[in-house]
Amino acid sequence: MDTAQTFTAGKKAFETGAQAFRNTVDQFSGASNQAFKEGVDKSLGALNEINGQGKRNVEAVVASVTAATKGAETVGAQAIAFSKKAFDDYVAQTKALTSARSVQEVVELQTGYAKVAIEGYIAELNKASEVVSAAMKDSFRPINERVSAVVEQVQAAR
Repeated sequence: MDTAQTFTAGKKAFETGAQAFRNTVDQFSGASNQAFKEGVDKSLGALNEINGQGKRNVEAVVASVTAATKGAETVGAQAIAFSKKAFDDYVAQTKALTSARSVQEVVELQTGYAKVAIEGYIAELNKASEVVSAAMKDSFRPINERVSAVVEQVQAAR
């Protein structure tokens, strides 16, 4: 084999090796780029999910506060109505007492008024208790739903 043939064979071997090296680098670069792209896509997906979770959490808090506010408004309106009725009943009782003709009649009027007033007060407390209980359930429902959803998601991720 002469020098030209040796040089040609060496050149051919170098070109083959260089091409193999280029192919390896291209494969490695392609795989690295693909892995990087997949990692970025997964990270963006996770960020989008976190943002979605945050949005749903805020919506749940808003729904909770809205339900609590509605319950408080209902209890407040009932308290105002009860106070007005109690005052009107008191005024009527005072008028009735001033027109009483005997101590016996005063005692009977006062006893009847006290019984009606206490029964009304207890009935009003029961109504308010029911409204507060319902408002509590309604205000905690959105938060409980979010907690359950997050727990399910965490368990599914395991």
